[in-house]
Amino acid sequence: MPFRDRADAGRRLAKALKGRHLPQPVVLALPRGGVPVAAEVCAVLAAPLDLVIARKIGVPIQPELAMGAVAEGGEPVRNDDVIALAGVADAEFAAVCARERREIERRRRRYLGGRAPVDVAGRTAIVVDDGIATGATMRAALLAVRARRPRKVVLAVPVAPTATLAALRTDADEIVCLEDHEPFAAIGMFYRDFTQVSDEEVVALLARHAATPAH
Repeated sequence: MPFRDRADAGRRLAKALKGRHLPQPVVLALPRGGVPVAAEVCAVLAAPLDLVIARKIGVPIQPELAMGAVAEGGEPVRNDDVIALAGVADAEFAAVCARERREIERRRRRYLGGRAPVDVAGRTAIVVDDGIATGATMRAALLAVRARRPRKVVLAVPVAPTATLAALRTDADEIVCLEDHEPFAAIGMFYRDFTQVSDEEVVALLARHAATPAH
């Protein structure tokens, strides 16, 4: 069992990131599970913490099956094989995507209130989650961050499937992953404590790290 909990994973991830050339870092967490990991990275790198909120776009009659993903400010990522197999029309895809965009906006208000997003233009954007499974939402997040014109996009996660990391290499300038495995069952299998992160914990961590000056 590699990680005790998300904070432990974050401290170990921060140690792996510390020696790298990461000018003017901004840490962008995928909520909710990525936030406690990212908070530890922020503490070590003296970087501000913000969110990049991504949502799965589920097939209408089988919402748990992803036909794509979308992140705030980015274009949706489509899984054309699933779309074709499920017979989903473009209008149906667009409707579900629009619903998920509204949920993204609701979550940003819930977690950050009226606080403006941190400007990542010309800076090192470090995108953090507690792990990656299929990679669909992470890819949407990376593409959305890239559209904000950072100097460099770094994907940083404690654990991920080997094949998924390979597929994401074109979407990030650099990948830091402490553990990659194949076969891969579930992220929670790599944590002793994988308790769900509450909204209140997300809000508290964001408030604690939002004003930290970047170096």
